[in-house]
Amino acid sequence: MNKQEKLSHAIKLRESGKQEEARDALLQLHAEFPDDAQVNYQCAWIHDALGLEKEAIPFYEKAISAGLQGDDLRNALLGMGSTYRCIGEYQKAKETFEIALEKFPEGNEFKVFLSMVYYNLKEHSKAMEILLNTVLETSKDENVNQYHRAIKFYADKLDETW
Repeated sequence: MNKQEKLSHAIKLRESGKQEEARDALLQLHAEFPDDAQVNYQCAWIHDALGLEKEAIPFYEKAISAGLQGDDLRNALLGMGSTYRCIGEYQKAKETFEIALEKFPEGNEFKVFLSMVYYNLKEHSKAMEILLNTVLETSKDENVNQYHRAIKFYADKLDETW
């Protein structure tokens, strides 16, 4: 099998719930192609899926630095930022989500995860402001949208009273 066939096989293993087999296959592939963006991305994904967050991070970093593109880059940035947050590396998570928003400014998923990071950083007002504004940008709920102006006004003034 060539690299792409091996990679496809490992992905099918992961998708069919055979996580450990997929991990073994991906690590073997990584030994052959340690600088390949897709191989590193898939290695990061399987480690995350297995709850091996700390082991996933170097694979995410390598995948991104090796030139991962498009939706895979978008998903890798989300995975890496979320993983940093899960292990308590809040500043790295914040930086990752900020980079992601520069590359994908329409990425509302990054805003939601960034709001969680601000919460973890004890910047609760900033967390709520981001989250409320994201709700306003994405909600199709008429009951929320009828209060758009009020929510927008209060989003960065939650600690104020009148």
